[in-house]
Amino acid sequence: MLNASQRRRHSWWTSIHHKFIVLWSILVDEAVSRHRSCYLCVSGMNAAVRATVRVGLYTGAKVYFVHEGYQGLVDGGENIRPATWESVSMMLQLGGTVIGSARCQDFRVREGRMKAACNLVKLGITNLCVIGGDGSLTGANQFRTEWSGLLADLVRAGKITQEEAKKSSHLNIVGMVGSIDNDFCGTDMTIGTDSALHRIIEVVDAITTTAQSHQRTFILEVMGRHCGYLALVTALACGADWVFIPEMPPDDGWEEHLCRRLADQRARGSRLNVIIVAEGAMSRAGKPISSEDIKKLVTDRLGFDTRTTILGHVQRGGTPSAFDRILGSRMGVEAVMALLEATPDTPACVVSLSGNQAVRLPLMECVQVTKDVTAAMAEGKYDEAIKLRGKSFENNWNTYKLLAHINPPDVKSNINMAILNIGAPCAGMNAAVRAAVRMGLIQGHTMLAVHDGFDGLAHGQVEPINWTAVSGWTGKGGSMLGTKRTLPAEILEEISQNIAKFNIHALVIIGGFEAYVGGLQLVQAREKYEEMCIPMVVIPATVSNNVPGSDFSIGADTALNTITSTCDRIKQSAAGTKRRVFIVETMGGYCGYLATMAGLAAGADAAYIYEDKFNIKDLEVNVQHLLQKMKTTVKRGLILRNENCNANYTTDFIFNLYSEEGKGVFDCRKNVLGHMQQGGTPTPFDRNFGTKMGTKSVLWLTDKLKECYRHGRIFANTQDSACVLGMKKRSLTFQPLAELNGETDFEHRIPKTQWWLKIRPIMKILAKYNIKLDTSEHADMEHVIKKRTPLTK
Repeated sequence: MLNASQRRRHSWWTSIHHKFIVLWSILVDEAVSRHRSCYLCVSGMNAAVRATVRVGLYTGAKVYFVHEGYQGLVDGGENIRPATWESVSMMLQLGGTVIGSARCQDFRVREGRMKAACNLVKLGITNLCVIGGDGSLTGANQFRTEWSGLLADLVRAGKITQEEAKKSSHLNIVGMVGSIDNDFCGTDMTIGTDSALHRIIEVVDAITTTAQSHQRTFILEVMGRHCGYLALVTALACGADWVFIPEMPPDDGWEEHLCRRLADQRARGSRLNVIIVAEGAMSRAGKPISSEDIKKLVTDRLGFDTRTTILGHVQRGGTPSAFDRILGSRMGVEAVMALLEATPDTPACVVSLSGNQAVRLPLMECVQVTKDVTAAMAEGKYDEAIKLRGKSFENNWNTYKLLAHINPPDVKSNINMAILNIGAPCAGMNAAVRAAVRMGLIQGHTMLAVHDGFDGLAHGQVEPINWTAVSGWTGKGGSMLGTKRTLPAEILEEISQNIAKFNIHALVIIGGFEAYVGGLQLVQAREKYEEMCIPMVVIPATVSNNVPGSDFSIGADTALNTITSTCDRIKQSAAGTKRRVFIVETMGGYCGYLATMAGLAAGADAAYIYEDKFNIKDLEVNVQHLLQKMKTTVKRGLILRNENCNANYTTDFIFNLYSEEGKGVFDCRKNVLGHMQQGGTPTPFDRNFGTKMGTKSVLWLTDKLKECYRHGRIFANTQDSACVLGMKKRSLTFQPLAELNGETDFEHRIPKTQWWLKIRPIMKILAKYNIKLDTSEHADMEHVIKKRTPLTK
């Protein structure tokens, strides 16, 4: 028997191709918050538009573009035009929105909304997909609430017939939030935020090199009139000395505290100070705090050479990041599903991101919580404002406070904690090391740096590492500690001796699959070597994203952006020459994460991976698909191949096959990206992720050491004393290494179950393959109001 939800999901698949082909139309409209002085657009919106259009067409719906936002909805005519598959091609890499946006006073009054309703009824459109901020989404919900009244007025005025009104009796609304400020409650990330962080971090990296050379203090003002997310994450990602955000004004007397902190940093040997300011920063008295105010303070009191930079609208532009493209694509797909499953009783919903899960939330609940944040700030309930922003924001704030506003204590804990990197280097490793070192010092521990992984631990390459030694590490790629792939199994004797020699009480192991296997080997060696009976934690850090126990690994986002930007250049070349197909080989070992996600972010026609078996018939289907594609206006192709997807169907084989079969229709080129995927400076995501992972690992080890302290010594031999710290769905969790043993395919160095495989059909549908989309795990409607903490008196 099917439950109600399953019957509903089944029914629209059978009905969509019959009587709802025309009536189930999807309107793609883009607009933003009424709080802004003008209508703005952000990077990543085009990915959402592309996905909405293509999945809508895939389901048999008739899809329309509304150009120029709500103004186009009111004006109608040529502003509302049918969308085609080809009309959303080559959009993924473009910033802004190709369908335009405009201010619209008309839509704010009932007469304007009546015109909009008339235009929709005449076209048989009864579903709206709105991409914008809380103001635009609230306006869309008001439009939906008034719908029956608007239709009645239109019938009385003779603008529409009774029959037309009956066919369009109700309006469904689904929203996607596009805002670089990430100021909409209910979602961890809004479309455009990650791309804005990329622009900011690029500037920070460029600025800090000169600031370091000249021993300067640099003040950077970023956007965020009502929300400090950009400023907060930037501060974490660059290791800033101070951040000013609207949600948490500094305590009275902050001027003395700030100057003392900057002076202390210089006294420790730092040649650089960085202060991040959100444009909406203010004091507890409600007085704005500008970058110029801070500059004058620092210059007058400390005499430091100080510079300010106000980034402005550069944060909104540029090429969308891989994260924003994937986020927009996933949200677009889920928005279509939500519309197709909606009933007249379904409330308007917004598609949100929670961890790595797409969720649906009632639109007006999210809007209410967003308003509650403003109310809490106005009433001086700043802790409440932080909580209302959501767990992601709160965790970022707590991590920042721990790392930036607490100095190492005078009293030591007598705990020695060692940190080492294992396996191939990746961007973000150094951010995790820096956070772990500083958090350990804050706890009063002595932190030990182990150079060159387990090999270095076996040969005594261990030395204390201090606060200043890790300054500036968040923005550095590779591994400053050095790393090797050596596993401990053959050198356990030497490792145990050095654990005893350096009196190591806990281990932080940062790396890829070798780190995971190495941790397992140390746990298994506890029976023979008592020295191994210490708490240890493995932090996944590898471009391959193949460590069991975590949905994401540090470094994978940086590699993914490298692949995506390279594919953009390749596609541009193909678009210029026409009728060209590129075969691109990615890293990942046997794990197809990079190939799959890069395929989704770059708009690939296929991505061959080990986990999704394929044969010569599948290759033939892909070739025929490209042959048909060359008959359209889109005369280019992109094929990704994971390096170990198949021992026989090598990159050369696939290149030769496509070259032979495409003769006379298209020609082929081949690219092997190689180790460039492991290099480069870390993305904002990897810096922030590494910082939080490093911090959380040391706090967990500190608690575990207290549990394991018996009779004057540390002794840890339980399963839960050696864990992998990973992101699982919606939170960071610690999972015992021993428990993950059964979830691992050791031969192919991958987890037996991988969440992202469920996303692969989206890539194929967006490439116009006729496949079935599994809707068994769609996002059910959740609630925010009842989950949040009520405002305190």
